Amino acid sequence: MTTTHTTQARKQHWASGLMLFAAVMLMIAGVIDIFRGIMGIAADDVFITTRGYVFRFDLTGWGWVTLILGAVAVVISLGLFQTAKWARISGIAIAGLIILANFLSLPYSPLWSTLMIAFSGVAIWAMCVAQPGESGTGQGAPRVG
Repeated sequence: MTTTHTTQARKQHWASGLMLFAAVMLMIAGVIDIFRGIMGIAADDVFITTRGYVFRFDLTGWGWVTLILGAVAVVISLGLFQTAKWARISGIAIAGLIILANFLSLPYSPLWSTLMIAFSGVAIWAMCVAQPGESGTGQGAPRVG
């Protein structure tokens, strides 16, 4: 085994680890969004309403938006576990939407919104850095380009 082959193998393992990390982070963000959506739909007293906030939303409507974003994120994360290209592209888009939605809900739940923004940001980073390739140790093995 040559040094170049060993270095390439290490990079492939590193990239596959990042894809797994992105899939797990997006799955966590999606599950948390599903629960937050259910709380919003149930019109529970979990969320604090703030007066004078620029973005005023109906809590039930916002719950539905959050629930749908979470469900889509979970489905996309399942595709990321299989290193599907459609899942990477969709994952970056849905994680960006999750960041936007949580930015808008900062006054209602600042701790969870900040946590979700961080999870989604790290997932976007991991999906952008790891690049699966057609060549390597197996079909669809991740490769750092």
